[in-house]
Formats: sequence, structure tokens, C-alpha cells
Amino acid sequence: MVKLIVLAGGGGTRLFPVSRTSYPKQFLKLATERSLLIETLKRFEKKIKPENMIIVTNKEYKHHVLSELKAYGFKGVHVILEPTSRNTAPAIALAVQYCKEVLNAGESQCILVTPSDHIIKPGEAMVSATAEAIALSSKGYFTTFGVVPDKPETGYGYIKAYKENIKIKHGEIKCFSAFEVEKFVEKPTKEKAEEYFASGEYYWNSGMFAFTIGTFFKELEVYCPDIYHLIQQGYAPALKHFDQMPNISIDYALAERSHLVAVIPLQLKWSDVGSWDALYEILEKDNEGNALTGDCVTVDCRNSMLVASDRLVAAVGLDETIIVETNDAIVVAKKGESQKIKDLVGFLKNNQRKEVSEHTTTYRPWGSYTILTEGSGFKVKRIMVLPGERLSLQMHYHRSEHWVVIAGTAKVTIGEQEIMVHESESVFVPKSTKHCLENPGKIPLEIIEVQTGTYLEEDDIVRFDDIYGRIDN
Repeated sequence: MVKLIVLAGGGGTRLFPVSRTSYPKQFLKLATERSLLIETLKRFEKKIKPENMIIVTNKEYKHHVLSELKAYGFKGVHVILEPTSRNTAPAIALAVQYCKEVLNAGESQCILVTPSDHIIKPGEAMVSATAEAIALSSKGYFTTFGVVPDKPETGYGYIKAYKENIKIKHGEIKCFSAFEVEKFVEKPTKEKAEEYFASGEYYWNSGMFAFTIGTFFKELEVYCPDIYHLIQQGYAPALKHFDQMPNISIDYALAERSHLVAVIPLQLKWSDVGSWDALYEILEKDNEGNALTGDCVTVDCRNSMLVASDRLVAAVGLDETIIVETNDAIVVAKKGESQKIKDLVGFLKNNQRKEVSEHTTTYRPWGSYTILTEGSGFKVKRIMVLPGERLSLQMHYHRSEHWVVIAGTAKVTIGEQEIMVHESESVFVPKSTKHCLENPGKIPLEIIEVQTGTYLEEDDIVRFDDIYGRIDN
């Protein structure tokens, strides 16, 4: 049975302000009913059981991943937590070693690697291509998937294939659509993209791979010994010394250097959602070419995209324009220029703007909270606690809290007192008092919290007991 490695550690900034460092795009619902991470798992679930899926993510996103898995019933999925971000080559190497050492997979075990933040339609076409990828991999190929381009695109890397098909037979699988790879090409200029598209010999680089454990480590030893020697110390030592690995992508480390690379063409709708322009391409449009998400109204607008998260967004007379709104930021860009949003984010980061990393909604293992308003000496939050979950037993030195239940029932501990607080009821938590909030019910608990005090930041918290293991944080 093939093992699926899902890369979910990226903290992309190109979809700012919806995507932030604390909540990157793999957890967003973009043109999908579920998050991109869950859509990725659902794509393969008919062929690969959850216990054969391995998600590699940053330790900062642990509770996001676990909450998503729980919400959609993915039991048994393995989760590897990177202590620091080190690009795709170290992440894949760590996961392959995990398969070998922890899951007892042999040298001939086939591994399928996919990003967690791509949109693929129809997903069945991708899954059906994996059978051929597995067959090629069993013959020693380092297999990748190339998307047949439908236009000259400058935002993607390309793969050039040799013209002659690979012809192998593996069991009942005949592989007549794959090609050996001549070279990988970085994102091209407009003129080069048009040349590649016209030639019919180039494919978009999807970032998805298939290989056996034996082939992977053999190529890694030759082309990226820095990672190989650290990985060969074992999974636990490699995880401990993960920050010593080079920050390098799998393309640079292996794919562009190996002589064993084959590409399987994919004829489907694919996007890495690397920009707002890319999202515009896959969204449904109205008769004027406008893509509208959320509460949006347009008058005399054409070929534009409006994304509203919290408020009405109204536009008049726009052409080729992108507007994205959240409750703490609005971005306006000329369509075709949204790749430069990463430069905008860099500017904001250099100016220490918290909007780059923080949403007004923050997700925790027990649920989430949203900052509604704040000022000198006060802060108002809307807190949502999932059924059966509870916050840590904690204390604040500098603030008091007033809680008003607006939905569900709260089990509240204040000092030695334990009480039940129902809808439209409230409770007061004095400063320097141990307290705990729990949802004992079957529906989400929602409360309005009013904080008052001289210091209201999140680091004014002393935890005494925490079911999520955060006392040392």
C-alpha cells in the first residue's frame, strides 16, 4: 500500500490579508467547501487509508491540523511536527525516514508526495494517474506530475520532457503516457512562457512526486549528502537536529539533478493558488467577468475580483481590479500584479505590523477567539469553545474578565467555586484568581469576554493545568 506524504508546513504570504503567518492558506476554504488540507486528504482517501497518510507541518500549526483531522473524521493519520521551517527537501526526507523507521516500510515501499494547498479538479484524474506513477517508481524512476498547460503562464515553474514515451509494463499497468525529463525551468518571462506553451513539450511543475524509499535515499546520498547524513542518524536524531538541515526545496535538491526523473502529464484543472490572480482564474464569474466572494455588490465593473470576509464590499466602475477585505485590513491590487503582494507583506513586516502574522481571529486547540474591539484599558473578544473542550486552569496578574454566555452552557471554575453559566447569564473573574472555562455541552459554547486592566496582552497568563500540554510554552 502506497504511503502518502502531505506537506502542510508552509506559511505563505501571497494571499494576504486572508492568509497570515499564523493561519496559512492550507487551512483556508478557497473555492472549496472544506480547507485545502482536508480537500487534499479527501482526494486520496478512496485509495489510501488514513493510517498510511503522513502530514508534515510546522509545530506552530499542530492544533490547526489536529482540529481539522478531528472535525472531518480522519483517524489514524500520522502528524510530524517540524521544529523549524526548512523547505520541502528536509521535510520530505524526515517523513520518508519516519515511514522507514517508525512504520517499518521497506526499500521498495512507494511514497507519494503532495502539497496540501493546491486545487485539483477533477481529483479523480489525479488519483488515477498515481497507479502509473507507482509502476514507474517501482522500476526505479523518481516520478513527478506535470500539468498540461492551457495558457502561457509566468507564475509556474516548467518541466521539459523528451519526446519519446517511456514504455514499461508492471503487472496489469501499462505506462505509455510518461516521459523522461530533460530539464526543469524556473518561472519564465512572458515571451518564454509563450514559447513553452506553443512547443507542447513543457508542463507546469505541480510539485507532486512518487518514488520508492530505496530510490529516494540513493539519490539523496548522491545529490544532497548534507540532508542524507543527518537523516541516516535516525528519525529522532534527525528531528532533534532538523534546524541544521539546509533550507532547500526538493526540486533543487534532487529533481533538477537526478537522471532518474520521469514526468506523467496531467490533463486537468490545477492551481497552486499562489496569488489572488491564480484564485481568480478558478472562481466562477458573472456575465461581466467578475469573481465575487462574500457580501459584494458591483456596478459597471468588469473582469475584477472582490473578496469580502466581514463587511459589504461595493465597487463602481472598476476594471481588472482585485479587492480583498478582512475585518482588520483591505488590499487593493491591479489584476495581473498580485504576485507583488509578497513585497507588500515584506514592507509591512519590516515595519513590524502585526497584521502580517496575526488574524483578529486566533485558533486554539479548544476553539477560537476573535477580537471585536480594544482600547486603552479594555479589550472585547468573542470566544468559541468546541463541545467537550476546555481552556487551561490559569490566572492573570493584570486583568479582570467579564464573561457573558450568548450560546451554549459554560462550566466555569473560579478559585474553589464551580458553577454552570447558561445563555444570557454572566460571571466575573477577578485578577490574580485561578479560573477555567469548559464546554460540557453538545453544541459550541460562545461567550463575549470583556477584559479590563493595565496590561491585556496574551503573555499575561500563568497556566496551572492544561490538557494540551502548553504549560511549558
